Amino acid sequence: MTNDSPDHQSLQSYFQFRCRDCSSEVGFRSRRRSVFERYLLPLLLLKPVRCGECFRRDYRLIFTEVKDRLSEASRISPAVERAVAPKRHVA
Repeated sequence: MTNDSPDHQSLQSYFQFRCRDCSSEVGFRSRRRSVFERYLLPLLLLKPVRCGECFRRDYRLIFTEVKDRLSEASRISPAVERAVAPKRHVA
């Protein structure tokens, strides 16, 4: 059995994230906000996800491939990063 079979490709595309608004393929895990999302969604095999392009929040199957949440440190804007970055001595 090869991985290039049509069945395998269709399953792969089924579990790949695609935003319903902007068709982006970049999705991130989203924080669970309520008791419903924390306890009931897993029973329904769903998880909250957020589009990386348009930031639409949605529920997807737990098997959908998305990236982990961005860490708080990586959310610093570039202007703040420049102010925090050490000064280099150039000769």
